[in-house]
Amino acid sequence: MDRSSLLLLLFITTTISIFFFDLTTADESPMIFPLSYSSLPPRPRVEDFRRRRLHQSQLPNAHMKLYDDLLSNGYYTTRLWIGTPPQEFALIVDTGSTVTYVPCSTCKQCGKHQDPKFQPELSTSYQALKCNPDCNCDDEGKLCVYERRYAEMSSSSGVLSEDLISFGNESQLSPQRAVFGCENEETGDLFSQRADGIMGLGRGKLSVVDQLVDKGVIEDVFSLCYGGMEVGGGAMVLGKISPPPGMVFSHSDPFRSPYYNIDLKQMHVAGKSLKLNPKVFNGKHGTVLDSGTTYAYFPKEAFIAIKDAVIKEIPSLKRIHGPDPNYDDVCFSGAGRDVAEIHNFFPEIAMEFGNGQKLILSPENYLFRHTKVRGAYCLGIFPDRDSTTLLGGIVVRNTLVTYDRENDKLGFLKTNCSDLWRRLAAPESPAPTSPISQNKSSNISPSPATSESPTSHLPGVFRVGVITFEVSISVNNSSLKPKFSEIADFIAHELDIQSAQVRLLNFSSSGNEYRLKWGVFPPQSSEYISNTTALNIMLLLKENRLRLPGQFGSYKLLEWKAEQKKKQSWWEKHLLGVVGGAMISLLVTSVMIKLALVWRRRKQEEATYEPVNAAIKEQELQPLSSETFNA
Repeated sequence: MDRSSLLLLLFITTTISIFFFDLTTADESPMIFPLSYSSLPPRPRVEDFRRRRLHQSQLPNAHMKLYDDLLSNGYYTTRLWIGTPPQEFALIVDTGSTVTYVPCSTCKQCGKHQDPKFQPELSTSYQALKCNPDCNCDDEGKLCVYERRYAEMSSSSGVLSEDLISFGNESQLSPQRAVFGCENEETGDLFSQRADGIMGLGRGKLSVVDQLVDKGVIEDVFSLCYGGMEVGGGAMVLGKISPPPGMVFSHSDPFRSPYYNIDLKQMHVAGKSLKLNPKVFNGKHGTVLDSGTTYAYFPKEAFIAIKDAVIKEIPSLKRIHGPDPNYDDVCFSGAGRDVAEIHNFFPEIAMEFGNGQKLILSPENYLFRHTKVRGAYCLGIFPDRDSTTLLGGIVVRNTLVTYDRENDKLGFLKTNCSDLWRRLAAPESPAPTSPISQNKSSNISPSPATSESPTSHLPGVFRVGVITFEVSISVNNSSLKPKFSEIADFIAHELDIQSAQVRLLNFSSSGNEYRLKWGVFPPQSSEYISNTTALNIMLLLKENRLRLPGQFGSYKLLEWKAEQKKKQSWWEKHLLGVVGGAMISLLVTSVMIKLALVWRRRKQEEATYEPVNAAIKEQELQPLSSETFNA
């Protein structure tokens, strides 16, 4: 073969390898998550010509809202719509997974989740991927299948399918056809979780990000921003945003591992370097940032150094046991209940990158609230079993994280993530800003929607005493009265709260029309609804996402209102106790007085009593008077 023929063959082979849809990349291997990783080959780099084209283009992006809370729910979710017409799903955003999947109507072993299962038969644009040499096939050799097993012994398996995926009304990005998993079986946490499924944002050909980039509809960048302690929510952007002033960056090497890693070199506590050997952060998979992991895990040497340095800075706080006796949590009491004030007790921690830039971690980035002791907090940092440093979502709360895959770097900016959604959704919105001082935690004002919300006037750590809402229900048969207890149970399930917290306050009826007023109250052990729960309920009601089964008839939300629990004075809080104590004191005093009188009377009776056989002193008879004789 001559030289020209060889070059032509090489060109054709290269072209085919670039544009051919290959499903047999590293993504076929099971993804181990969150603490153990499979040895996957690195994702191929995007070709230089594609990088130049994307850099010069002005492509749209998808603005997507985040829901839930990392510590309360164990994850953050976003909303994705699949099919024609679109079917809505709540998916966990996970940078450690590469497949997006939802339970399908054909699933024989799927749990009860937030939304109904995906029904392929109702989507006119649905298509299951037929078996081909580029995928794993089912036993019958007809369809492409996937399977994922995780470290916590949960698993997901099903059919690889393709359909139209939509990203919400706020997205500039139009619906796109994409490959996802149609679940036929799930086990473990995936079976029991409330969220419907997973949205894979990792590196791999089946990742949503990779598919959109390969289509040329977004640039090879996405961003996540998690809400702060006890606030939750946040925002996600698929596509490029301009790096705001003050953002610090770390190199991320796609060849180092298939996960999003950073170049961590040193840790500082209260401005003092721990003087650790930089190699401690570079063992095994290096330092990995994983949105699907809750806490932070360091090699033992680094964990001990961080823990000891923090303890040294808080001599006024008392060391206490953790909420779960099965774990050796490092907890402290005496910092007060106000989350906005914990920076007055706990020090800042700084992560220093290889380029010398530092990411400042405020106390909310490494602490979680003790669930059994008021005013107590525990370290959200733990020793890792191996030499990998794994940074979970707690580390980046109230931090905008930009995954700039195009330039192999990750950017970090401390900001108000709960308010970021409103700023992103507003036309010509300014770039996210960093707090004036990172020495103090900023007050978080939840902004659950682009319009004014009932929580807009509330402080960052607000106290909602009750949430009321009115609904109208039209039953199909006027002779059938809806069972209110069943409706309350379904409402509680939708709101992810206890059934006892949902109470029917009032109802009226006319024919087959019922108007019901419901109230959501705090749990029996609390004075108010937690911030995360209240915000999730208000977002769900505001966006009219409360759903009731069809057995109750047609349903319509009329209005809703959240009432903030006013801060009581000392007398208001303790009036009952004071009155009760006074009454008990009076009762005890009266009883004591009665007992004393009885005792005194008995003493007197004992003094005048003479026994039967006692000798009686003779007494001289008194002479009778003359009056007596006259009588």
